[in-house]
Amino acid sequence: MKRALVVGGANGIGLAIATELAKRDNCERVYIVDKAIVRDEHKNAKFKCVQFDLTQSDYSLFDSFNDIDTLMITAGFGRLALFRDINEENISTYFNVNTIPVLRIIKHFYGKLESNTDFYCGVMVSIAGFMSSPFFSVYSATKAALKVFIESVNVELIKAGSSNRILNVSPGSIKGTAFNNGETVLDSITPLATEIIRHLENKDDLFIPQYDEIFKNVLLRYHNDFRAEGLHSYEYKSKKIALN
Repeated sequence: MKRALVVGGANGIGLAIATELAKRDNCERVYIVDKAIVRDEHKNAKFKCVQFDLTQSDYSLFDSFNDIDTLMITAGFGRLALFRDINEENISTYFNVNTIPVLRIIKHFYGKLESNTDFYCGVMVSIAGFMSSPFFSVYSATKAALKVFIESVNVELIKAGSSNRILNVSPGSIKGTAFNNGETVLDSITPLATEIIRHLENKDDLFIPQYDEIFKNVLLRYHNDFRAEGLHSYEYKSKKIALN
């Protein structure tokens, strides 16, 4: 991993991944593409930052990063809200930030993915993409689309004879990130960033943090009765909102 591109790397888990990569002696450059800017206290000599709004139509910028061997896409947002309370125009915004940019960016680097040269690629998805998620209905739809896209393209890569894979990173809530208007606390998320990089290097296709501790049973309950688990999720989020 000599040169990496982290899309959405100005804060949160993206910044933590970029920071951990930059600490490596063999890492020469970490490009960060984000609508936001990296705060002064988080800047690094190996960072090269480019401001870019993922909702714009021209993605030719990504053709300028042909020297990378690592691509990590972490951009995305979500807000707890019932579907009835989401404005119609925000539905498009969700997909235009969380989903469509991932497909478009990976399209620009698909030649590297399909080649015989090592290329490490990962996407922050969400456990919400694996099950019904009331209060996150549109968000979970954007992530479910990514889940199936990644699974489908990975099969194509296998059939093309490539050893490269797209890593689906699907956590639950992550403390210490800017998600849902939070603040980035690097010390809190560095261990997760390190784990993500390890799975990237292994060319794994799926990483669900806390799978054995939490999500193995959650996914089993969902598989056995998705209606009951959906209701359980609704009640859990309702209590969480009430506490806030």
